[in-house]
Amino acid sequence: MSISRKKGPLYLQVKKIVKDRILHGIYPLGTNIPPEPQLEKEFQVSKMTVRNAIRELSLEGYVEKKSGVGTIVLRNTSLSKLSKGKRFTELLVEEGHRLEKKLVSSAPVRLEEGSELRELFGAECYRIERLYVLNDQPYIHMVHLLSREANLGSESVVIESEVSDMQSLYELLEEKNMVLDHFRDGFLVDFATPETAKLLGLQPGAPVLKRIRYSYDAEGNLIEYSMGCYNTDLHHYVVNYDT
Repeated sequence: MSISRKKGPLYLQVKKIVKDRILHGIYPLGTNIPPEPQLEKEFQVSKMTVRNAIRELSLEGYVEKKSGVGTIVLRNTSLSKLSKGKRFTELLVEEGHRLEKKLVSSAPVRLEEGSELRELFGAECYRIERLYVLNDQPYIHMVHLLSREANLGSESVVIESEVSDMQSLYELLEEKNMVLDHFRDGFLVDFATPETAKLLGLQPGAPVLKRIRYSYDAEGNLIEYSMGCYNTDLHHYVVNYDT
């Protein structure tokens, strides 16, 4: 796992990655996170760095360290300002699922003249393509386009490393002071392209649920546009409404 002193205190980077794994069910509720020596070896850091990371997680209520037992996961939901954008993920984790997000590609791109996306973003934006894996099975092929307002376009190497380490893109945006205020989702039945079919283990042309999302900041500026193709034979897409 890639961490670097250039990104800030090492213990905070370890904390962020471990917390992200908890939020996505990689370390399930009620189970132990890996022992400290294992984390030291994985992140290539000192014992004190790992202990400081675990102390921070404990102070936030995510884990509890018990003598002779280990460090137990107590909470797997986020108090992030962007929690509205993560309800589906949290629902899956609460049901006991494990959700991992693997980076497929990440790069600045130029948009075609006359296209809707060029009108929305301008000439360039940042494109991140990821595969969501549910309980070790490919589940969602997701493509995110991010506005240059998100300050990502000139940092492709740094962003690729960060997206590889972070499960939640919304958490990454929040760290860069990009607070998403509201979303507009559209749903349709589409047919898997050869690329999507290959990633999801489907036949080309197989029907998939496609979700298109527009994410805005408080001023109404479009920050993120995403297209997700879901293999709903594996798990239905669920919308959780508050009353």
